[in-house]
Amino acid sequence: MALYVGSDIGGTFTDVVGFDSALGKLHFGKQLTNKGDLARGVLDCLDRIGLRPGSIDLLKHGTTQVINTLLERRGARTALVTTAGFRDLLEIGRAGRPIAFQMDYEREAPLVERELRLEVEERMDANGCVVTPLSQTALEALAAELRALNVDAIAVSFLNAYINPEHEIAAADYLREKFPETYVAAGSELSREWFEYERSSTAVANAYVGPRTATYIDRFDMRLSAARFDGLFHLMASSGGVLTAKRAKQSPIALIESGPIGGCVGAAVYAKHLGISNMIAFDMGGTTAKCALIEDGQFQVQPTYYVGGYDRGFPLRASVLDIVEVGTGGGSIACVKNGRLFVGPQSAGSDPGPACFGRGGTKATVTDVNLLLDRIGGNRFLDGELSLDAEAAKRVVTAEIAQCLGYQDAALDKVAAGVLALANAQMATAINEITTERGRDVRDFTLFVFGGGGPLHGIDLARELNLKRVVIPPEPGNFSALGMLFADARADETRSLLLDLTPAGGIALQQEARSMTEAAKRALDRDFEGASQTFEIVAEMRFKGQRHSVRTPFSLTTDVESLRGRFLELYRRHYGHVRDSVPIEIIGLRITGLATTPKPPISQLYQILGEGEPRPQAMRSVYSLSAQKRMPTPIFAREMLPVGFKHAGPMIIEEFGSTSVVGPDDSVEVGSLGEITITIG
Repeated sequence: MALYVGSDIGGTFTDVVGFDSALGKLHFGKQLTNKGDLARGVLDCLDRIGLRPGSIDLLKHGTTQVINTLLERRGARTALVTTAGFRDLLEIGRAGRPIAFQMDYEREAPLVERELRLEVEERMDANGCVVTPLSQTALEALAAELRALNVDAIAVSFLNAYINPEHEIAAADYLREKFPETYVAAGSELSREWFEYERSSTAVANAYVGPRTATYIDRFDMRLSAARFDGLFHLMASSGGVLTAKRAKQSPIALIESGPIGGCVGAAVYAKHLGISNMIAFDMGGTTAKCALIEDGQFQVQPTYYVGGYDRGFPLRASVLDIVEVGTGGGSIACVKNGRLFVGPQSAGSDPGPACFGRGGTKATVTDVNLLLDRIGGNRFLDGELSLDAEAAKRVVTAEIAQCLGYQDAALDKVAAGVLALANAQMATAINEITTERGRDVRDFTLFVFGGGGPLHGIDLARELNLKRVVIPPEPGNFSALGMLFADARADETRSLLLDLTPAGGIALQQEARSMTEAAKRALDRDFEGASQTFEIVAEMRFKGQRHSVRTPFSLTTDVESLRGRFLELYRRHYGHVRDSVPIEIIGLRITGLATTPKPPISQLYQILGEGEPRPQAMRSVYSLSAQKRMPTPIFAREMLPVGFKHAGPMIIEEFGSTSVVGPDDSVEVGSLGEITITIG
């Protein structure tokens, strides 16, 4: 017997999914997030669905703790130690203005104020040769300065340490010895790529969140141990793989988008099994909506992530799944300012939550509006554990929106539909950003929706974007936690190079690739010994004189001419033309190692409780956004729908953590994996 569990803590709900391999049974639970004690919330959720921590063999956990610490600026008091003359690098950045014509434009302040940035006399040149040695005297003076500053974390980032980290590692090791209670992060331990600003920013962010993340993981581990858990505990990394708790504490920045990644991993698995080559994974939760592209069963991982956005935030060199996020979720607050309607990004969260939750909320939210239009039922949500108050929803929508816009009660449906239309338009913008703005035709994609609000809004969203097909997986409200069960362990090795694409350059590239592959293998062996491993090797290549590169996959047996051909083919696909006569150079190398972890069979994730021809549980007058009016609508329970079931809209499909709203011209079919496919009319 093996019991695998995934847990996802969101801004509004905490989700848990467990799969018992002996019984082939899926357990799932959802409850409001306990923001005062996140670990307690997960254990309470496990207890509610009857899963004892002592019986769990593998627990995979996703958390928003790291990104929230950075966005809310609640990290450790951090010092930066850098090469003499580079103290102000964090503020100078790239000296650009992303918003060119806003005269009062300012970036967010650095995480480390100037008084906590210290300089050390040392220097490496661009080839990694020592120009100024790092002396013991300089380190002793540095330790004295740091002791007076009384910091909780230290980031070490020296110039050109990406090519020769000798000084940087020596300084970090010395500081760890002198300050054993202080969290120390070195830039070269996180990234061996050029771009000094990005490397320093990454080291600072890792140190800034380090103590708080380590405390969070240790506390979670202690809670699990106290509950007699003795299985494997892994954390979901932003790259789409999992890390051990030890690795996560060393590189907490790898958890920057830990929360929403599991759903994208699960979506990629379904894309492969369903033979869908172009898919948009769309996750709408209580606070935000997120989307990512999956092409040929693969999601893209980007090397740079901007905390707070590109315009005003700061960069991290960390492997992060390419995901676009917008502040629109079920708890997003709708309000009127200066006669205009706004939805989000502020959220009612889990406390007090939407007004219809009956926990003291006084603001109108997207969930309140959906309840008012009877798109969700008040007694079915979470199997009735959280009953929804329709009268409370009506009061806040009337007071906070309708009256402010000058509408009477008779037009309340119109007002509520306007809120949903605006929310859908904002989410459509995010989908267009990852498709149309990147040269893809959005109409070529299937929309795969999950999260508590995904099936509720996804079908109308697809109609607005002219998509023809929507797929809803089993248990979409818990799908991010479910997706974690499919995540393998992952190790990434990155290195900046500068090689011409010549026979000599090809030999040097292959040597470096072998060395980095061995490093990735050692990392996986250390934490996941005995697991089956696969490796992907990618070269960053460009024509000489260009700024941007094209990622070109190759193997340890690829020759120079084959590599050249692959680059030209990819370049032509991206830009429409190539110039064969221009020399090509290699500027970077990326190795991704994957080690398999136990996972459930996808065919066992949909469990049908009913027999024979399913019948509607009830009829309800539901407002249809496409028809712009209320229509008599049959209500079906999803767990009663067998494989092969077909039905024409309008219809509502209710389940434990979500509701699917099907329009009057749409058609529904339940597939072999229990997925619901909606063909848009």
